[in-house]
Amino acid sequence: MMSGAACSSPTHTMTGLIKPNGHHGTISGETKQFYCSFQMPLHYPRFNKSDYESMPEWKLDCLLSEYGLPVTGDLAYKKKFAMGAFLWPNSQNH
Repeated sequence: MMSGAACSSPTHTMTGLIKPNGHHGTISGETKQFYCSFQMPLHYPRFNKSDYESMPEWKLDCLLSEYGLPVTGDLAYKKKFAMGAFLWPNSQNH
């Protein structure tokens, strides 16, 4: 479960040599730098339906952004989206 009021979204930097076909390697010594700002969280969210229904918007925003999901829409939409994304079909009634 998440704690605290701030979202953690570390940005990782990788430097490597990229061939024109997308594979790593060397091209006459050229170095390209690329960034990846998404890292899959280690655990699946363990919230139930009532948790999502009472969850504040900032916490939903953090949860959705942690998994690389959109955080657009009003609070009701975000709650419905999170329940659809993270609850198993047989657990949505609990």
